[in-house]
Amino acid sequence: MLGNFSYKNATKLYFGDDSLKYLNEELSKYGKNVQLIYGGGSIKKNGLYDEIVKILRDNGKNIIEDAGVMPNPTIEKLREGVHIARENKSDLLLAVGGGSCCDYAKAVSVSVNCDEDPWEKYFDRFEEPTCEILPVGCVLTMAGTGSEMNAGAVITNHAQKLKIGHVFGEEVMPKFSILNPKYTFSLPKRQMVAGIYDIFNHICEQYFSGEDDNTSDYIAEALMKSVVHSSLIAIEDPEDYEARSNIMWTATWALNTLISRGKSEDWMVHMLGQSAGAYTDATHGMTLSAVSLPYYRYIMPYGIKKFKRFAEEVWDICSEGKTDEQVAEEGLEAMENWMRKIGVAMSLSELGATEDMIDGITDGTIILEGGYKVLTKDEVREIIRKSM
Repeated sequence: MLGNFSYKNATKLYFGDDSLKYLNEELSKYGKNVQLIYGGGSIKKNGLYDEIVKILRDNGKNIIEDAGVMPNPTIEKLREGVHIARENKSDLLLAVGGGSCCDYAKAVSVSVNCDEDPWEKYFDRFEEPTCEILPVGCVLTMAGTGSEMNAGAVITNHAQKLKIGHVFGEEVMPKFSILNPKYTFSLPKRQMVAGIYDIFNHICEQYFSGEDDNTSDYIAEALMKSVVHSSLIAIEDPEDYEARSNIMWTATWALNTLISRGKSEDWMVHMLGQSAGAYTDATHGMTLSAVSLPYYRYIMPYGIKKFKRFAEEVWDICSEGKTDEQVAEEGLEAMENWMRKIGVAMSLSELGATEDMIDGITDGTIILEGGYKVLTKDEVREIIRKSM
């Protein structure tokens, strides 16, 4: 039976190779001071920075620079962004970049008017904002996180060796997001591939939960097949517009909360990967790929029906004359072959993790209860060990 749920997503999307022109329309809705959030400067090299600055100036906006957002935004950077916004009385946070910039902007949005320390309130106690929230807009340059159409924000605390995400309420979702697939063409191949796996795993996290064959599962299977198909084209020709468009659009639908409706959701791969990321500072999608197969092979016996269906529907595995276990394992083997073909990390050691980090990564892994098996700390440790 499909569970009871509510669904609302208020983010307005503009998609396509002329989508940036709609920034003019959106800017008219907000005040004069725009905090321009971006990363290491790639948008200056590809010309996007100049385009956006011109649009902002043409609309009479004061531009408040907030550069240097790192791939895994830190609590120190968050506090810096809050200081910038307060000092300049920012009216709009405009994130130009990938999911890290969007995540960071949302974290700033709920912290500017908050009287408490944002780490303690949002990423330790997981409380909701009770203050005024600054509006966020996104111009996306990397497909993967889905942050452009959800209320999630992931922040790293290196001092505590923790990388934690908080999914806020719908009021924190970006007010608008601009998605031009061509902006993703200049990404290094490794970043593109990391984003592709992030998309795929977002779908898996929601799919591998619950035993019901509901509409969400059918949508998830179609999205997974789309990712696989387009990824194999994109790794051969990164500027194939159709493939990159499909990847970008799938990334948005993978994590805008639609396919989670009626599902309990798992998210243990993310908990494992994020804990490893706090120690290695490795690219998010790569930490997920490194821990995925050991985790899924461990929980497969507890959700054999869904893993069999995954094999048949996503990977076209023939089940005739085979046990459910054999079919399910063949599905994971097909997934592994695809992962190797696109070139994601297959172990944590590839990402700089060492044996002496295992206990720390284990201790930093938050255990959730939405999947087929609630792990013990010993089981987490064993999965991390097998991921090495």
